[in-house]
Amino acid sequence: LRSHLHTSISPKSKTKANAPTMTADASTPPPPEDPTAWVLDNSVAPFLLMSTPSIRYMCMFGYAMFHGNKIFSGLPASSSTAFKFVSYVMACVGGGIIVPILLNGLPVALANDALVLAMLSAFGIHLYFPILREVFKLSDLLKATFVVLFETFRCGVVIGLTTAAAAKIPPSVFPIPVFGPIFCGAIAGCGGAFLPFNKGLEPIKGGLASPMLSALVVAACFHIFMSTPLSDGIESAKEKAHVHAAAFLVMVGLVNALGLNAPDTKPKVTAAKKNV
Repeated sequence: LRSHLHTSISPKSKTKANAPTMTADASTPPPPEDPTAWVLDNSVAPFLLMSTPSIRYMCMFGYAMFHGNKIFSGLPASSSTAFKFVSYVMACVGGGIIVPILLNGLPVALANDALVLAMLSAFGIHLYFPILREVFKLSDLLKATFVVLFETFRCGVVIGLTTAAAAKIPPSVFPIPVFGPIFCGAIAGCGGAFLPFNKGLEPIKGGLASPMLSALVVAACFHIFMSTPLSDGIESAKEKAHVHAAAFLVMVGLVNALGLNAPDTKPKVTAAKKNV
């Protein structure tokens, strides 16, 4: 009888009897994958985030060079070097001067020596090698390169000062400060257009220029996204929003610089029609 019972147990039954019981940890499903991980898991995101000092310094220099091209092209050739330099500095760091003063902080030009070195280098190049501006006008590739560097760094300025304003300004009517950080971020991206202040509202007499409007859009979208439940549950929400904002500014800048805008369909009013 004992031998009969021993042989009646099949190998399948023995394996099942000796199998270890499954623990609760092993039955727990793995954590879900981040569906937005692709925003950071690529070779472009580290550049747009300026994640390394070398990328940041390169974008900083491109930002200074691009501003120099705009300033030197618009100033009379007879202007003194001092006038050119002060105009150039105010155009480069105008937003970084106005916003920190509004927030009772330190202007960017005084707090960041690397930016001052970049501005001095770019100013010297524009002053002693004006032929580079002619190359800039003729070469779309060079123009696109500096636009990418310029807009990438400008996005960092807009987001940085928008974040600083959101942390500095206390809420009043709403649970979060709504309009203050957006205004500060918009000024950070285009404040140089209003300096010196004797310009008044002349820069927006014909409407908001593209850099002003794009800075306002980025500041508003970033602040609302980060300060509301829209960003809840998103891993690295700030970095992902930064990548989207930088990509938006770069695309807008390339469209404007390369003349890819839609043609103006508004009828032009001639002087004869105005006098009628």
